[in-house]
Amino acid sequence: MAEEGQRFEAPDGNTLRLVRISADVLEMEATYSGEGAMPPPHFHPSQEERFEVLEGAVNVVVDGEPRRHQAGEAFEVPAGTVHQMGGDGQARVKWEVRPALNTAEFFEALYTGEAMKDPAAFLTRFAAEFRLATA
Repeated sequence: MAEEGQRFEAPDGNTLRLVRISADVLEMEATYSGEGAMPPPHFHPSQEERFEVLEGAVNVVVDGEPRRHQAGEAFEVPAGTVHQMGGDGQARVKWEVRPALNTAEFFEALYTGEAMKDPAAFLTRFAAEFRLATA
């Protein structure tokens, strides 16, 4: 079970720390190494996300439109909106997901490698939180 304060690290050097977990919000802090690719285009059926760039800059694609956000800027991704995001070099971001649903457990399964044991089962298990966009 995911817990507040838990920290995950990806092979590309990106990290994710679970700051606050409640039914209303999952607050995280993500650091990007600037290495690796963006996640695939995806959306969250009933959750909105809010990002605040604390250091560096991030590249995002929201509804097919590329954008770049720098330290001090904030932006939101409404529920159901296809998007991708990654660091433009090293970056640190405050990240909120509302409502939280099982998003902390989603990231725990993703970062610990559990998701790769059976990707189809993983996507089914977390369909309320995450869906891949189709072309």
